[in-house]
Amino acid sequence: MSTEARLPAVAPLGPDSVAWQVVGDRRLLLGAGTALLLQVAHPVVGAGVHDHSNYTEDPWGRLDRTIDSLLSQVFGGREAVAEADRLRELHKAIKGVDHHGERYHALNPEAYWWVHGSTFWTTVRMHEVFVHPLSDKEKRRFYAEWRRVGLLLGLREHHMPEDLEGFEAYFDDVVANRLEDNYTVRELLHSITMRDTPPPPWWFLPQALWRPVRPTGGNVLTLCAIGLLPATLRERLSLKWTDGDERRLRRLGMLTRAAGNRVPDRIRLYPKAYRAKLLDDVH
Repeated sequence: MSTEARLPAVAPLGPDSVAWQVVGDRRLLLGAGTALLLQVAHPVVGAGVHDHSNYTEDPWGRLDRTIDSLLSQVFGGREAVAEADRLRELHKAIKGVDHHGERYHALNPEAYWWVHGSTFWTTVRMHEVFVHPLSDKEKRRFYAEWRRVGLLLGLREHHMPEDLEGFEAYFDDVVANRLEDNYTVRELLHSITMRDTPPPPWWFLPQALWRPVRPTGGNVLTLCAIGLLPATLRERLSLKWTDGDERRLRRLGMLTRAAGNRVPDRIRLYPKAYRAKLLDDVH
């Protein structure tokens, strides 16, 4: 079964949602590598990215498009519906045969939900480390909202665990029994180090100054990407993680929390999230 069939109309998220409070914070970018690793370790997603994505040639552009899509789904209002339609149309052509010899399609509900569901898990984890832990009530509301976005994306109720407990059991099972090491995981891990990454489009300084910055950025992103992963997946991917690494991640979390409390919303939030909140304040 695919997710192509249209679903009944679903109302996009609004300013009263938990998602509006957590998704637009720029600090969550520090966990983008974790989200991507969780996704491409799924054999269907890994195969689709390997065969159809250009993220290695255009890493900054790919990252910008991914973030913009997520922000549209959460803050876009009517634009969220159009973005969901665009994503379904885009994924119709993503199909092939994986390295196990199995046919795959990006609109396979299991894989499509895994991308969406693992984004929820990573957002909660990133918020815990870099902003502040969500309360149990907030997590439950956030998960219910994430299921609503899933319906917008074309998933059906039965594709998604009904509640937070069901999701947590599902997530642990997929991590333990479905995720794998594969070529796309290794390619992504190399990309996160930024060893070959060109300057981002907003880099206004001479390119020569990018070279000394790049290793530090890669070290921070690698620390976050590996450190936020479930420990069982780190072990399966043979990713080294020491007590010293854990302390460094905690110190980084303390710094980002302290900085976030001092930075105005117009800088702390992505523009799409900031504009949405300004419009809500006006109304």
